[in-house]
Amino acid sequence: MALTQRDSAARILLAEEKLLQRKMKTWPSGFGVKLEIITPFLGKYRPFVGRCCQTCTPKSWQSSFHKHLPSLGFHNVLQVTEEDTRYRGWLVRRLCYFLAILEWKVDSETPRDLQERIFCSKRVQDVMSLEVPQARGAGSVLSKSPAQWRSEVLSILGQIQSPLSLFILRLCSWALLRLLNRMFLNLLLHKGQLEMVRRAAQMPDIPLVFLSTHKSWLDGLLLPFLLFSQGLGVPRVTWEYQAFTPSLRALLSRLGGVFLPPGAEHVPDGERSVLSRAILTSYVEELLKSRQHLVIFLEEPVSGESRLSAPGGEWLALVLGAVHARAVPDVMLVPVGIAYDVAPSASRGGLSEYTANSLFRQSCSRKSLEELLLPVILGKSPDLLDWEKSEEWYPGLGAAAELKADERMLVGRLGLHSLSAGVSCSAVMAVAIMSALLLHKHREGVFLSRLMSDFSWLVEETLLRNRDVGFSGRLRDLVLHALSLLRGCVSLHRLSHGDVLVAPRETEAAVRELSWHSTALLPVFMCEAVGACAINALLVEMLPFLSPAELPAAVVLSQEELRRKTLALLQLLPRDILLLQPCQSVSCYSQEVLDKLIQCGLLVAEEAPSERPACDTARRRFSQKLLWKEMEDFSDSDSDYDEDTGKRCFKISQLDNCPDFFLFLCGLLGPLLKTFERAAAFLVESGCPELELEYVEKLQRFLVRKAREDGSFVCANRSLALSSVLTFKELGVLREQPGPAGPILHLSETFSSKGNQERLEKFMGQFTSS
Repeated sequence: MALTQRDSAARILLAEEKLLQRKMKTWPSGFGVKLEIITPFLGKYRPFVGRCCQTCTPKSWQSSFHKHLPSLGFHNVLQVTEEDTRYRGWLVRRLCYFLAILEWKVDSETPRDLQERIFCSKRVQDVMSLEVPQARGAGSVLSKSPAQWRSEVLSILGQIQSPLSLFILRLCSWALLRLLNRMFLNLLLHKGQLEMVRRAAQMPDIPLVFLSTHKSWLDGLLLPFLLFSQGLGVPRVTWEYQAFTPSLRALLSRLGGVFLPPGAEHVPDGERSVLSRAILTSYVEELLKSRQHLVIFLEEPVSGESRLSAPGGEWLALVLGAVHARAVPDVMLVPVGIAYDVAPSASRGGLSEYTANSLFRQSCSRKSLEELLLPVILGKSPDLLDWEKSEEWYPGLGAAAELKADERMLVGRLGLHSLSAGVSCSAVMAVAIMSALLLHKHREGVFLSRLMSDFSWLVEETLLRNRDVGFSGRLRDLVLHALSLLRGCVSLHRLSHGDVLVAPRETEAAVRELSWHSTALLPVFMCEAVGACAINALLVEMLPFLSPAELPAAVVLSQEELRRKTLALLQLLPRDILLLQPCQSVSCYSQEVLDKLIQCGLLVAEEAPSERPACDTARRRFSQKLLWKEMEDFSDSDSDYDEDTGKRCFKISQLDNCPDFFLFLCGLLGPLLKTFERAAAFLVESGCPELELEYVEKLQRFLVRKAREDGSFVCANRSLALSSVLTFKELGVLREQPGPAGPILHLSETFSSKGNQERLEKFMGQFTSS
């Protein structure tokens, strides 16, 4: 789903556009070629995204996808005309929004006896009869009458949800449709993806659970509006209870919103918490039994990066518990990706099939990040980088505590898989592409003609990586539209020879906004970005031993050393930021990184005169030695590829565009890795032991201070600071102990010495380009 921002102030660039129109049909580009600006460059190849994982859900891969679906095109939800109603005429054209919304149907509603069902459920009755161990010892429980129990149950249930109000629903849908038309030019849905959802909704007795990315607070209203308008009913949408006032919570509840009750937000340890947990679990079971659809947001809406949220994991654990309790035979999971040009605020598969396949693959041995990476940081010989990193349960709530260890891991893996699928379904918008170019390639400014050429190049690179874009049209119009939306972040200067100089502003607000938008490009180029940072680490080690005449053309990179650097970086980065699917090993992913570097032209094979041409080996994209290490005896006996694979060497390509592309890729991962480096430098003045909240606040102030010194405002981000603290805890740099006011962080004994702190900072800094 892609939303193109409406910009009523686009006339700011009107003078520049007229200047462009006075030019000839071609622009001179920075590469010495002619670029035609009036021919639409899109439409040649539009990848179809949204197909489920073939490894985890092979049955759904076959049944939920058909060859004609990719060619169905797009549907603009905002274009509501008289054709969408049963009536015709002048008056109908004036009232088409209202008449169309009146005809939208609600397929499933909350059961009328829902309150009675929940009150009579075994879980709630067990709490009332003190059969739940956590509720024993709650002094006043025995004195409650059945009427008092019912009143308390209804009170908690009222905090979770309210019955749908069709009048308020249709009225708000009409208002939202008018609002969206003023805010956006288009709201696009792929008809093929929509058809797959419709087919999934026709499965008898199986509800749909939409697992969505979360880019803006508007998403909670936008998704139910879209499903309602497409005849898929009104889903229940999960919201955070503490984020809204009571009046707003009441309105959202009448529109289909559901909330975690306050007593269920922590591990149950009292009567109210146990009762809230029992009611919430029973409610989710009854919700799914009645085939009402559920929308769960997997991300925090303002984090700026793809990280699984605690409330998302909580709701996902409740759904999994309902399936395990056989409340429903199965659940259809539908990952949803959302993309905005500018947000208003600055795989599908059966659950039981995924559960069976995922539990089967969980038996492999794993090591903690501390066991994997600490020997590398301290300079010891690493032998464990090929192992899989043990996955920690994302900060969960009460439902996670009630699940077994393997089930908690399953919820985390399922959430990560769905988040990866949702992000891959998200279209890349023009503002994201423009922001990435200005921030990571043209920080010093660029001519508009060159910017147009690079914009076209980056769009084509995005499409070739099987990621779709949420726009089309003439190149000139797209570039001007993106610049108009970023007008607060750029300055334009008309030059005497007729071109226009576009320069990004160096203010803190401008850099942060460009960084915010450009993060949408990181999942597209993640493999290449990891590989570029690994190459950078090797160059950092080699450059002190090379003369200036040898830089960097004569540098020869060993495949084995490049693989070790790649694995080290893959183990360091959080898996949900990498969007590495749980069914994919880091060893396979490291080989994919090398393949992508060769495909994009950054690496070329270094050959001895007697060896066969590099293209003979480059076409073999998967190294059997890496992918099937346990099956080496079955390799081809007449092939020496596997024997020599560790001895292969590469050189950095000397093509004109490769240095810029290399720095661009390093820049995409730069904010996170630079934050890790500065978090290591912060250990000297951290003042541990101290509360985790205080530690994060001090680290954030340290990052802001450093950013103001050198202008690297992309690192002054609270979400990046939180990521560094989480990674340092997994790495064993920080130790966490419970305290009366919250977790207390201690500096581990290993990193209490200044020497090891410097080694940690050096290890983090080797991957950054500056």
